[in-house]
Amino acid sequence: MRIYHNKLQGYLNQALKPVWLVFGDEPWQKNDSLTRVKAAAEQQGYAETVRFSIDDKFDWQLLLQEYQALSLFSSLRIFEIELTTAKIGDLGSKAILALLEHLHNDVLLLFHGPKLEAATSNKKWFKSLEQQGIYLPLYDLDAKGLPMWIQQQARYLNLKLSREVTQLLIELFEGNLPALSQELEKLVILFGRQTITLEAAEQLLVKQAKFNPFQIIDAMLLGQCHKCISMLDQQQQQGVAAGQIIWFFHKEINQLLAMTEALQQGENINALFKQYRIWDKRKPLYQQALKNISPANLKLACGRIAQLDLLSKTSSDFNAFILLADICVTLYHGQTMKNFSLDYENL
Repeated sequence: MRIYHNKLQGYLNQALKPVWLVFGDEPWQKNDSLTRVKAAAEQQGYAETVRFSIDDKFDWQLLLQEYQALSLFSSLRIFEIELTTAKIGDLGSKAILALLEHLHNDVLLLFHGPKLEAATSNKKWFKSLEQQGIYLPLYDLDAKGLPMWIQQQARYLNLKLSREVTQLLIELFEGNLPALSQELEKLVILFGRQTITLEAAEQLLVKQAKFNPFQIIDAMLLGQCHKCISMLDQQQQQGVAAGQIIWFFHKEINQLLAMTEALQQGENINALFKQYRIWDKRKPLYQQALKNISPANLKLACGRIAQLDLLSKTSSDFNAFILLADICVTLYHGQTMKNFSLDYENL
């Protein structure tokens, strides 16, 4: 069975499944999920934890032998199995299927690892594990999902937040769930059950939001120029190399232009999504960008990103992050931006 993190506690309150699968790259949700599963198991008498870290050189017989061995300390054990790679090969697949043939209630299997590709989650060994238990695929929470998460955490912590404080927390900590969680715990210590006002929160909160290039691209595709520029500013303050962001901008803008030209020639949009490997989750972003960004603006942005790339490699006098902000605005206001030179030193 596949569930999401916000439903985890409800399933832990029911009869405990023998198999748990926790996979994803968001650190707070992963740590919280593993902690909750192990705590629920310990409450039901699983007092001993046996840990395995599995890579491409792992001897799967060790896992099978340990599973079949009697415990010296507890009749109920947790096998925490970290897959550092999901490419476990034929030996790993056969070992897991053999394990499931002798599944018993004395051992709880807790598998975890990085985000899985769709092809891996469809393999026989993984499907067999999922059929016996619970699979939690973990995803980054965006600004749309954060309000519900904050509300759930506030209820859990008996914390009273005004709507304005919730919005402030989203603006400051989007993309950095561990820091947001710590900040909520800090607010509990400082305010207890008092309702926290915006004025009080503004005096205490420190901006710790962390964004990655993919989130910046998402904001750009959605036409959220102000948010995109704010993210770029945060990346600059963190000391991120501008060249990395330039590469992402160059790739996405050129791809959008190619897709636009293909659509003008009668290509089917779903065929283009397949050709460019656009995930289902990101298709609405591209649909909106293709609808709202004109071909003329895309061509202008392509020229300006090429110019920015050249400037970044030949001169240290330019702030590349300011010029990246220019590129984002150009996509939606090209007629205005084409009057401004990127080479502002020679104006």
